[in-house]
Amino acid sequence: MRYLRTDERVGIRRPRPADEDEFIAAARRSRELHQPWLAAPDTPEEYAAYLRKNRRRENDGYLICDRESGAIAGYANISGIVLGALRGGYLGYAAFLPYSGTGHASAGVRLVIEHAFTVLGLHRLEANIQPGNEPSKRLARGLGFRLEGFSPDYLFVGGAWRDHERWAMTAKP
Repeated sequence: MRYLRTDERVGIRRPRPADEDEFIAAARRSRELHQPWLAAPDTPEEYAAYLRKNRRRENDGYLICDRESGAIAGYANISGIVLGALRGGYLGYAAFLPYSGTGHASAGVRLVIEHAFTVLGLHRLEANIQPGNEPSKRLARGLGFRLEGFSPDYLFVGGAWRDHERWAMTAKP
């Protein structure tokens, strides 16, 4: 498998149509883990829409894969990419079972951040996290994100407008 970046345990790569069955199975297996924080694409139609979205200039998607098995351990996305004076985007991420809590997501998101700040030339990434999502906040904090604020009713997730904390980081000079 050809990865964009790797470390000793994980590699990141672009999602492909051929990943549909594995991705959907992982998303379905992980539904309870993700509720109510996010809804991963778990139907063929949603996965196809996910691929189409990632082909647009303002979005970039990555699969986080276990290097030993090649299995999809999670995924990360950068959306709302704006260049020019801002050079930033919004980072989202999720682990899939059985890889939740193993460090795969942290390692994979670290690789995505490195890719964003070098290859994509971004300067700022923001992760919007629901206040009760402690695992996601631990991951963000551990990677160097700082809490910048609170946004009530910020994103429509799982059928409701949800409050979010704004976590951000900028590229190191």
